Amino acid sequence: MALSGMRGLSVFISDVRNCPNKEQERLRVDKELGNIRTRFKNEKGLTAYEKKKYVWKMLYIYMLGYDVDFGHMEAVSLISAPKYPEKQVGYIVTSCLLNENHDFLRLAINTVRNDIIGRNETFQCMALTMVGNIGGREFAESLAADVQKLIISSSYRPLVRKKAALCLLRLYRKNPDVVNIDGWADRMAQLLDERDLGVLTASTSLLVALVSNNHEAYWSCLPKCVRLLERLARNQDIPQEYTYYGIPSPWLQVKTMRALQYFPSIEDPNTRRSLFEVLQRILMGTDVVKNVNKNNAAHAVLFEALALVMHLDAEKEMMSQCVALLGKFIAVREPNIRYLGLENMTRMLMVADVQDIIKRHQAQITTSLKDPDISIRRRALDLLYGMCDVSNAKDIVEELLQYLSTADFAIREELSLKAAILAEKFAPDLSWYVDVILQLIDKAGEFVSDDVWFRVVQFVTNNEDLQPYAAAKAREYLDKPAIHETMVKVSAYLLGEFSHLLARRPGCSPKEIFNIIHEKLPTVSTSTIPILLSTYAKILMHTQPPDPELQNQIWAIFNKYESCIDAEIQQRAVEYFALSTKGAALMDILAEMPKFPERQSALIKKAEDAEIDTAEQSAIKVRAQQQTSNALVVTDLRPANGLPPSVPAVGPLALVKVPSTSGNEHNSVDQALTQSNGTLTKVDAQPPSDLLGDLLGPLAIEGPPGAAIQPEHKAVSEVEGVPSAVDGAAIVLVGEQTNSVQPIGNINERFYALCLKDSGVLYEDPCIQIGIKAEWQAHHGRLVLFLGNKNTSALDSVQALILPPAHLKMELSLVPETIPPRAQVQCPLEVLNLHPSRDVAVLDFSYKFGTNMVNVKLRLPAVLNKFLQPITVSAEEFFPQWRSLSGPPLKLQEVVRGVRPLLLMEMANLFNSFRLMICPGLDPNPNNLVASTTFFSESTRAMLCLIRIETDPADRTQLRMTVASGDPTLTFELKEFIKEQLVSIPTAPRVPTTAPPVARPTSPVMALTDPGAMLAGLL
Repeated sequence: MALSGMRGLSVFISDVRNCPNKEQERLRVDKELGNIRTRFKNEKGLTAYEKKKYVWKMLYIYMLGYDVDFGHMEAVSLISAPKYPEKQVGYIVTSCLLNENHDFLRLAINTVRNDIIGRNETFQCMALTMVGNIGGREFAESLAADVQKLIISSSYRPLVRKKAALCLLRLYRKNPDVVNIDGWADRMAQLLDERDLGVLTASTSLLVALVSNNHEAYWSCLPKCVRLLERLARNQDIPQEYTYYGIPSPWLQVKTMRALQYFPSIEDPNTRRSLFEVLQRILMGTDVVKNVNKNNAAHAVLFEALALVMHLDAEKEMMSQCVALLGKFIAVREPNIRYLGLENMTRMLMVADVQDIIKRHQAQITTSLKDPDISIRRRALDLLYGMCDVSNAKDIVEELLQYLSTADFAIREELSLKAAILAEKFAPDLSWYVDVILQLIDKAGEFVSDDVWFRVVQFVTNNEDLQPYAAAKAREYLDKPAIHETMVKVSAYLLGEFSHLLARRPGCSPKEIFNIIHEKLPTVSTSTIPILLSTYAKILMHTQPPDPELQNQIWAIFNKYESCIDAEIQQRAVEYFALSTKGAALMDILAEMPKFPERQSALIKKAEDAEIDTAEQSAIKVRAQQQTSNALVVTDLRPANGLPPSVPAVGPLALVKVPSTSGNEHNSVDQALTQSNGTLTKVDAQPPSDLLGDLLGPLAIEGPPGAAIQPEHKAVSEVEGVPSAVDGAAIVLVGEQTNSVQPIGNINERFYALCLKDSGVLYEDPCIQIGIKAEWQAHHGRLVLFLGNKNTSALDSVQALILPPAHLKMELSLVPETIPPRAQVQCPLEVLNLHPSRDVAVLDFSYKFGTNMVNVKLRLPAVLNKFLQPITVSAEEFFPQWRSLSGPPLKLQEVVRGVRPLLLMEMANLFNSFRLMICPGLDPNPNNLVASTTFFSESTRAMLCLIRIETDPADRTQLRMTVASGDPTLTFELKEFIKEQLVSIPTAPRVPTTAPPVARPTSPVMALTDPGAMLAGLL
């Protein structure tokens, strides 16, 4: 009978594991649950053994993730069984299925208590384990006193007392008000005299919890803890089973030192001297060895000893010794040891008189800023921030600015804020401070908060000697072809207030200042326009006598924005125009801003409030971030049919917020891959009422300045390097003629589908499945590659290499060399878009399965449209921008033939899926489409793009397309990108090379068609 029972359980488990899909598994589970429910209804006919078998099945079903809402009574009833097998099942299943508030647990309290106070050690251990796992209030009220008696009773074996101590610890943590610990100080002191290290370790864990709440009651335990440390440090009477790689019970040493840190001080000189001798022995006896396990144990003891040294405020000689030891740690190759060294050196900054000693290691700490591991870079940044003072501020801030140019965007925001705070707190002179902040905005404007440039304005306004210098520096930055919007704000404000101080310098006349600021107007967002309007009014005020031409230009701008939908812009435009007609009175009305009242810096206040931490809180925060930023192996016990049904969500990006506009990303992939051919026929001429007709530029197709591509040649990236976004094979198999591992599904279709959406499968074969989950924000992206091993054997020699094109900066976290059976590895990939381009990054991925060595090269969907943000533009905003972009190279036009025939609505949906927002009502011709979007890259920042599509309803295979933006390269790349989506997509596979892509040329592009022929066809 026993054999058939266990066979029934084994058969059920095999049936579940062999189910081909989730639905079949659910049907099999439901069938078994129905059978168990039927048998439990006729409980009188069940033997204890059968009940045990069915309860085991219930536990297995529960572990699979299914709800088990019956049978709890049967599980609890097994606890009272007289025999060990049934009682064991009862305790285990009850611990798993029932929470601390479940009503059925009350029925088991008496049975559990009888087991605890009984003489059967096995039953005592099982009962204590269950009570410790559940830890409910009723258990604490009913059983805590009995558990306490077990701990202090010498008549029980150490195994039972150890479990009792851990059980009481759990009950105390959950219900400290229920557990009676009055008079337990003497008991704890007695427990610390135990010779058995198992009981000692459990008792010390309990002591840590007790002294953390009330150390005053446990002073008698302090000398006992010191003597225990001496015993461990001298390896006196330590059993071999408690010695780990030659270190006597490292866990007990750590717990004992942690308990000592809850006592504020040690008054007894003998106890203090003994403790420092032990700590000195630990400091002198710890070094870095090759054995990783020994390192981990020794360093756990060492760093706890360092924390205790700092807590006790040891003599400066010992502090110096600690810093010197940490200095060795931050120079070793092992990243974990470097991290711990930097973290603990940061904690040492909280101790007086060691900052000068830490400064000796500044060069090595600065080197850690370039470490491949971002967690180490963060710790180095924290340490530099904490050790900075007047003597080294200039060097540290300049080092941070230099590092900012190459830092990945995950750390730039924190880096920028800390550099700004250090520059303000320790600036040797104000001109240096202005230089630092302007460099900061120039290099990382996306990550610099408004508080930073607000503070610069306050300093400059309050210091007259600084005003000409600040205005001159702002004028220099405006000469750059692409600057961040924050730089536009601060430069416009400074020049509006103080540009008159530069009037005698070349290039700084009011008209020149106005022109260079006005050039930035089309590129800024709505929030910046009010600042520019104020600047124009200030320039007008400082221009005496008035310059009629400049005055008319500025008045025209005011008139233009008098009807703006934004209330702030409209009010400023109306009022500035009215004020500017007041003549000489304008000088008094728009006089320079008065000095700001002295007040605490908003940045320093933010740092104090948020505690830009250089100690434990920051370390805890980074460890939490590491859970989502490092490669993570997740075992999967489900059937080997690829990735789990729902791909794990990617952690949120800690990046800059952008306006949330909805884009339609659910367009059919089949629609995107439809193919057709057509010939050019006549397109209807534009009606006289066409508001866009007079704004169209010449029909010659031109690219960005500097690109010379012959018409009969493809783009460079399609000939050598990575293929473009619309054609080319996505995979190469090494030894393709003999390799038996072939991809599953169409790789091209998978790639194009991921161009439209942000999660899905990139590649799959019989051995592995590669999934992608992505998030995009401005010119940043974060992809997570999910590498799922579908086999019951491990995949070896796993390698992943990113071949990025010139316009993308990409950083892939470490990929493990082995993927365990039925496991999934998550590898984050950070992406930064430097400038517009259609080149595509390639993932060079290889692995070994058995005798097969497979190498695939897969295009990654970090394509142009991922850095677009759809935006709705009104007629009042669209037409001024369209007119200002008068012709090539900022506005390009082309007649596109061979377009896939789509209905206008289908084409609009396709545009929306690529984050191009259709703007209805702007074009009077119902056969035309007008779209707008914002493109983000490090060079262009937020750049508005405008698109017009003119179609012929009689022939859907040709159209005329006009694309305009403020950047010539962006205009050309966006036009080509849209054209590639509209024409037939080739399906013939083409092997990309493994070399990184060659940068796309930027010389003028020759017209691909005869402009005269186009005009004849269109008009």
